[in-house]
Amino acid sequence: MPLGPTILERLNRARADLRMGVPVVLTHAEGAALVVAAEAVDAPRLAGMRAMGGELALAITDRRATTLKARAYDGDLARIAVPGDAPMAWLRAVADPARDLDAPMKGPFHSLRGGPASLHRAAIRLAKSAHLLPAALVLPVADGPALATAEGLTLIDMGLAGPALELAAPLAPVVSARLPMAAAEKGRLHIFRPGDGSEEHYAIEIGQPPRDAPVLARLHSACFTGDVLGSLKCDCGPQLHAALEQMGAEGAGVLLYLNQEGRGIGLANKMRAYRLQDQGFDTVEANHRLGFEDDERDFRIGAGILRQMGFGAVRLLTNNPAKCRMLEANGIAVTERVPLRVGQTRHNAAYLATKAAKSGHLL
Repeated sequence: MPLGPTILERLNRARADLRMGVPVVLTHAEGAALVVAAEAVDAPRLAGMRAMGGELALAITDRRATTLKARAYDGDLARIAVPGDAPMAWLRAVADPARDLDAPMKGPFHSLRGGPASLHRAAIRLAKSAHLLPAALVLPVADGPALATAEGLTLIDMGLAGPALELAAPLAPVVSARLPMAAAEKGRLHIFRPGDGSEEHYAIEIGQPPRDAPVLARLHSACFTGDVLGSLKCDCGPQLHAALEQMGAEGAGVLLYLNQEGRGIGLANKMRAYRLQDQGFDTVEANHRLGFEDDERDFRIGAGILRQMGFGAVRLLTNNPAKCRMLEANGIAVTERVPLRVGQTRHNAAYLATKAAKSGHLL
């Protein structure tokens, strides 16, 4: 009987290992490498990797490399040679921009060039998907499977995992139940679970919207600080409640609550971005300094949930035209963009201005 983990399940094991600071082994047609997240590795494991010999590199994105003025010879990433005497503090400082302004001159850096970078690229993608900083230590090894077996490490064949990482994880409905709410007494909460073991996502259905007509809908990304704590740094909380109230007033609608905190980078990295914003960087600049793109969310998740619920067309509550384009590209017709302009405060005026100027939001 096939009892072993699928490649999606192995990938989730690898994410959990990286978050704990445990190395994983990646293999590819071009070779194999031992990989560990830069922010989670401890001194004994770093010493163990050095003792194995070989060229230890810190893989970072081109966004982070630009901040550090390091050469990104591989285009979308840089492979920084790790000096043999570099302490843990050096690794942390290169990976995390928290103290960039205190110590702006970290280099000069020696960027590796030539030779394959596929496993370095895969290491960064795995770190991102684990909501870690996109920085990973990568050490080429001669026999990946043998090392994984000897040390009890998770082994990932990137020939299989690469395509799996590109696909949206299949979503399965888990349960739904009636949920009276302040915005609408006739409410229902649906839970959807991805097949790769990642975070669950939720659909809040108001009334009984017909499936053969465009439904008033919102794709709302989780925002712990705004939705739960009432943060004044963003407009997320007011948008969430205004969308539910409008659906309640119309008697029908569906709000997808997607666990893609901080535009997909996770709450810890979002707080790192907030700390950079306190240093004077805007929200996009902060993401770039951390090594992320402007927006790391996967809108295929929302489209998949809508299809599973039987909806093929929406009237989308959003100020972001990109959401409309993303849904359309994934098979959901957007018949109308419904503006949702609420929640501006003196604390978030600059944030909203950046969303308009750099992310195309219509405010």
